[in-house]
Amino acid sequence: MESDTEHKKTNENTGTNDSFSETQFVDVLLPVPVPGLFTYRVPAEMNEELSVGARVIVPFGSRKVLTAVIARIHQNPPSKYTAKYVLELLDESPMLMPTQLQLFKWMADYYLCTMGEVLNVAMPSGLKISSQSRIQLRPGAEWADKEINEKELQLLEALKEKPSLTYEEAAEAASIKNIYHLIKSLIGKSLIIVFEEIKERYQPKVIKKIRLTRDYLSKQELENLSQKLESKPKQLNNLLFYLRHVPVFKDWTLNEKGMDKSEFLKNQEVSDAALKTLTKNEIFEEFEVTVSRFEEISPDASAQFTLSETQQRSSDDIMTQFQDKNVVLLQGVTGSGKTEIYIDLIRKVLESGSQVLYLLPEIALTTQIVARLRKIFGSQMGVYHSKFSDNERVETWQGVITGKFSFVVAVRSGIFLPFDNLGLIIVDEEHETSYKQYDPAPRYHARDMALVIALQQHCKVLLGSATPSTETYYHAQTGKYGLIQLTERFGNAQMPDIYLVDTRAEKKAKTLKGHFSSKLIEEIKARLDKKEQVILFQNRRGYAPYMTCRECAWIPRCTNCDVSLTYHMHSNQLRCHYCGHQAPPPRVCSSCGSTRIETVGLGTEKIEDDLKIFFPEARIQRMDLDTTRTKNSYQRILQEFENHQIDILVGTQMISKGLDFDNVSLVGIFDADRILNFPDFRAHERAFQIMTQVSGRAGRKDKPGEVVIQTYDVGQEILGKIIKNDYEAMYLSEIEERSSFAYPPFTRLIRLTTKHLDQRLSEDAAQQLAQKLIEKLGRARVLGPEPALVHRIRNQYLYNLLIKIERDNVDLKAVKKYIQDKVEEVITSRVYKKVQIVIDVDPI
Repeated sequence: MESDTEHKKTNENTGTNDSFSETQFVDVLLPVPVPGLFTYRVPAEMNEELSVGARVIVPFGSRKVLTAVIARIHQNPPSKYTAKYVLELLDESPMLMPTQLQLFKWMADYYLCTMGEVLNVAMPSGLKISSQSRIQLRPGAEWADKEINEKELQLLEALKEKPSLTYEEAAEAASIKNIYHLIKSLIGKSLIIVFEEIKERYQPKVIKKIRLTRDYLSKQELENLSQKLESKPKQLNNLLFYLRHVPVFKDWTLNEKGMDKSEFLKNQEVSDAALKTLTKNEIFEEFEVTVSRFEEISPDASAQFTLSETQQRSSDDIMTQFQDKNVVLLQGVTGSGKTEIYIDLIRKVLESGSQVLYLLPEIALTTQIVARLRKIFGSQMGVYHSKFSDNERVETWQGVITGKFSFVVAVRSGIFLPFDNLGLIIVDEEHETSYKQYDPAPRYHARDMALVIALQQHCKVLLGSATPSTETYYHAQTGKYGLIQLTERFGNAQMPDIYLVDTRAEKKAKTLKGHFSSKLIEEIKARLDKKEQVILFQNRRGYAPYMTCRECAWIPRCTNCDVSLTYHMHSNQLRCHYCGHQAPPPRVCSSCGSTRIETVGLGTEKIEDDLKIFFPEARIQRMDLDTTRTKNSYQRILQEFENHQIDILVGTQMISKGLDFDNVSLVGIFDADRILNFPDFRAHERAFQIMTQVSGRAGRKDKPGEVVIQTYDVGQEILGKIIKNDYEAMYLSEIEERSSFAYPPFTRLIRLTTKHLDQRLSEDAAQQLAQKLIEKLGRARVLGPEPALVHRIRNQYLYNLLIKIERDNVDLKAVKKYIQDKVEEVITSRVYKKVQIVIDVDPI
């Protein structure tokens, strides 16, 4: 392990090692939740190949091997333990940049976690090694005098042919489904051994191709071959088919590239058996080519555009403000054309030779924007998000290192990409909570990390939103950030008209149809008659929030969590959205035995189901977590909606973010009261943001837009601000309240959560921690402990402490160190050693 002073040296050492006269050591960062770096000895043959940022395989503990990253190269053996040897060097050149290692250190300090936890989240899974169990014959094994059955003999004979087999290969060789008892038996007879094979998870994409061998690369040889194959029509057909698709007579070098074997065999004219014969006779040869998983795309000239006068002025003003400010907020109403301004700035930065990172809050949003940006920037743009496979994410990571991708569109994990020459980071929809990582540590906020990266790499940050977070707008108002505002929509588009519907009054008048007001039904019908599209928003998935007994009010609850189970009609299941527990819907009440069980409330499934009854001819699609689990589901749904193959799109908050559709003229919002009355100091700000954002999907082009908000309390003040689109009034109300009650941006928050299966133990640990913190911080800064909003999750009881720290005249590092020390005191005590304490800095 190394000291803080040594760690600073680590980050300064960015080159390869030049001196090989002494034994070399490396300090490495491991993806484990243990503080500090670990020192390993370098085998002499690796000395000249080492570089900071390269990956190595090292032993850890008695049995584990892990992927580590070199943070420092030196000649100093550790004083407290004997250094183990590095097992293998994985990279010829660094896979992480020095700036990333500096970022990891900063994040570990700020978010009160370890650098190993940061590395574990930052590095794609495909860059970490994996191991696979294999079996082989025990050296000198003899089984002539042992009792073995037929299946065991089959497996032993197979192992004589091959040096080792995976469990799957062994099962196939023995013609048996469950191989484990067979392996156990042979181990007991000392005939086989099991070992772990270590390999990289990332596998380059390889395609098989075919081409003519060198003996047939002349016109005369091919003519002779054709004559020889006249008596073998299938082989001749294969040859002629190849020559039609690879015209070697025009250019013999085309044969070098050959033809995809899979494409060749797709055609009905050719024969697989004939190709095998031609390959065996050395007329054709097979070879493999490593290719990118990303299609090469050229920019589309027709996708280019010219900024409007307002957009051009805003773009110029941003560049001017960047001369004085590192961060600029672009506040533009929905549909004002912020994306075009982003594109203009990206072009300028790329032309200057710098890199660009464009962050988006949701994968759903990347789908539509990526398609548009690809037409403009072609293959120099990369994409990075969790719906990509491990291999695809590694190729984007490598593409940033090699310079293939100078511009990447990403979700929050994009902050970890190995950029070393960033000129601009764009954080679109900067107010979105999706930028916050909840589990596991580090619990970072990507917007805040963008600001840190910008300071490290001396680049600029553009924050964009129609409804900025209160903290961001405060910094813009106080002069810390620059501010550019777009107050009108692009072109001829107008802001939508917003109507409030009193569902309490409609319920009394008996004009509600299920959960649909008469106004909403009427407006949907009018839009469908005009062939226009509708978006309906309900921020709760499933069919109904819960089921209940009409006789005794019993409600099915999760066995692991303190929540009711949500009913999902399509799978006919009750599900817990916290732990994943599932149960069949009850036919009788488990409390009183009544069969009068009914659903209560509504989710997106219920809305979809009711729409099919009210509008049987309409084409309806749901977009929520349940319908977007597969890789291309977002893209498919949005493409169908854009192509007018869907009339009504029902969704959760993923449909509220930045989507741009010309034909949407109506947005309906259900259950506004649930959003407004959530027990959180940001509830009204969030309600304003989400309702304004989803309203902004209507009337974005020439068609006028309308929004219908259904609520039981039309008199709420915040709803009046939403109708007027009065962000300024919302902000002034919020900032005054936060100043009065000492909430961000006037203070910093740290939430500590105790977790344990025993309720009393969890509560006692929280009380003990609170007492220790109050000793130095004082009762005014330490709130709680209180039971969490959902008191039990996965059978663990949760208690929260909230710490408020003033922004001025406080040594934040010292306070955090004190908090960390007290947390460690509690969890290392004999009584509370099994209690987990989660630290969340800047919770949202």
